[in-house]
Amino acid sequence: MTFFNLGTLGSTPVVKNSLDLTTSDPTDVFQFKITSGKNINLSLTDISAGDDADIRLFKDANLNGVLDDFDRKTGLVSNRGSNQDEAINFKTSSGTFFAEVSRFAPRSSGDVSYNLALSATEPAGTLPISASSSNLLPKEFVLGSLSGNVTRTGNVSNTNTTDVYNFSLGFRQGVNIQLDGLSSDADIRLIQDSNNNRIVDAGEVIRSSTNAGITSELISNITVAGNYFLQVTEATGSTNYNLALNQFSIPA
Repeated sequence: MTFFNLGTLGSTPVVKNSLDLTTSDPTDVFQFKITSGKNINLSLTDISAGDDADIRLFKDANLNGVLDDFDRKTGLVSNRGSNQDEAINFKTSSGTFFAEVSRFAPRSSGDVSYNLALSATEPAGTLPISASSSNLLPKEFVLGSLSGNVTRTGNVSNTNTTDVYNFSLGFRQGVNIQLDGLSSDADIRLIQDSNNNRIVDAGEVIRSSTNAGITSELISNITVAGNYFLQVTEATGSTNYNLALNQFSIPA
């Protein structure tokens, strides 16, 4: 096991790129602290082709500064399979935490390379969506190039504060985006990662919809070709949601 002590985690992402898991050292552990209630955001990306890696989040429940069997009794895991991006977004109180990245041996033949980003943003409902949404961009749900209408269902909650969808628009294509079916408040924002660093930087949020309560959210008339990330974020509590991306053609 390789151990990294990251100190106190804040809103500025900590990025660890081009790390490796081997057959002799199949696990990396990243220890960090948060000093008040936050949303912890973990994004595991760029897993080597043909391989698989998973990520788990544990709290130092017995306050001994070591990831042990007592801590492992509870935790969160993202294990999507193959080399798909993994993500954990968790609203929690202050404490010491461990993010564990592990090589999934049955689907990995050799060394597994990956990138990891971590951040701690403000909890939902305390500040605008720009502060409470995850500022990391894993491709959790890949919709590809839109060639028609797409609908998805999902859930956001304290144990999954943000879902991230990735899609692209071609030349003379547009899209209207609607979030509804809410039982509690949730918001959406649309992002173009112009420098491809998989982080939401200043100026990269194209549009947001942050209506109060269970009112539907709408981002309409997006007509610029390119690659987009759409975040669905918990605002006041757990809710299921319906997401519709209605693609339209732009006349010549």
